[in-house]
Amino acid sequence: MLTDEMTASASLLGMSTEELRTLAQQEGETAYRGGQLARWLYLHGVRTYEEMSNLPEAFRVRLSQKYRIGRGHVVVSQHSKDGTTKLLLEMADGARIETVGLPYPDRVSCCVSTQVGCPIGCAFCATGSSGYTRDLSAGEIVDQVLCVRESVQGESQQNRGGPSRVDHVVFMGMGEPLLNYDATTKAVQLLNAELGIAMRQLTVSTVGFVPGIRRLAQDKPQFTLAVSLHAPTDELRRQLVPGMTRWGVAEIIEACREYVRRTGRRVTFEYCLLGGVNDAPAEAGELSRVLRGLNSHVNLIAWNPVLGLGFRAPSRERIRAFREVLEDAGIPVTQRLERGSDIDAACGQLRRRTGEGASGGE
Repeated sequence: MLTDEMTASASLLGMSTEELRTLAQQEGETAYRGGQLARWLYLHGVRTYEEMSNLPEAFRVRLSQKYRIGRGHVVVSQHSKDGTTKLLLEMADGARIETVGLPYPDRVSCCVSTQVGCPIGCAFCATGSSGYTRDLSAGEIVDQVLCVRESVQGESQQNRGGPSRVDHVVFMGMGEPLLNYDATTKAVQLLNAELGIAMRQLTVSTVGFVPGIRRLAQDKPQFTLAVSLHAPTDELRRQLVPGMTRWGVAEIIEACREYVRRTGRRVTFEYCLLGGVNDAPAEAGELSRVLRGLNSHVNLIAWNPVLGLGFRAPSRERIRAFREVLEDAGIPVTQRLERGSDIDAACGQLRRRTGEGASGGE
C-alpha cells in the first residue's frame, strides 16, 4: 500500500504549485504532474498516495519513498453547543497542537496555531502554561485549515446546510506567529494561492514582537495585522506579558505607526479585559492617549476562564465603561463574541492536552 511514510523526512504539504511542478520535473515527470499533485493536496486534502488516482503509480511510489504527504492525525474532536469545533492534532513527530473551527451563518473561520506551545507565557493564557516545544512548518499550519474544512464539511452534510468552505483564517491559536515569521508568511501565501482564501480574510496576530512588525512594514503584506497589547503602560504589560518585555508600549506603537505609513493598512489592537486588573476607565483613557492619531481599531476581549490562573472576567458595566471612553476619544471599538468556551476553545484557553478537565479532553 502507498502510505504517507512516517520515515520520509520532507513534507509535500507546504510546497506551492510552482515548487511541486519543479519537484515533478526533478523526478522525471512533466510539470503538469506537479500541478495535479497540488490539486490533490490542497483542493482534495488527500491523506494517502493511493488517493492520487490520476498520477502514475511509479511516480507515487518514488514520492512515498522520499516525502510525507504531511497531514496531521486528529486525536480528539470536540463540538461546542454554539457550533464551534476544536481539534487536537498530532504531527508526524508526535507533537500536539490545537486548532479551532468557527462556523457562522455566512462563513467559516479557522483559528490556527503557529507553534507547539508558546514561549511568551502571558499570565492570563492557558497556552503558555503548557510550555514551548518547537515552531510549526508552513505545511503544518495549512494542514489545520484542511482538518477544520474536513470537519465542517462533515457537519454540513449531516445537518444538510450551512457553509462548508473555510474562507477566514486567524493566526491567533497557540504560539507567537512573528517568532515563526517565515513559516507564518509562507502559510499565508499558500492559503491565498492554493486554497483561494482572500488576503483580506487572513489575520496574523502578534503580542508585540517589534522586529517582526517592522519586517512586515518592509514586506507590505495585504493581510490584517492584529497586535495583542493588553495593557497601555509598561508596568502593567510586564505583569501580563512577561515573555515580551524587551520592547515597551511606546516602541510597539511606533513600530505600528511605521507599519501603517508603509502599508496604508489599519492595525487592530487586541485587548483582553481582566476584571480589576486592566479594565478601569483610567486604563481606557491611557490606551486612548497611546493610540491617538494612529489608524487603528480596538477589539475588546472579555477574559475567558482558565482554571488556576487567578483572574476573573470583567463585569458588563466595566466593559461598557471601558468601551465608552475609547469611543468618546474617536477610536473604533468592537467586542469579540465569545465562542467555544464550554470546550475550552475560546481565546486564551488552548492547552494541547487530553484528559479530564483539560482543553482537548476526550
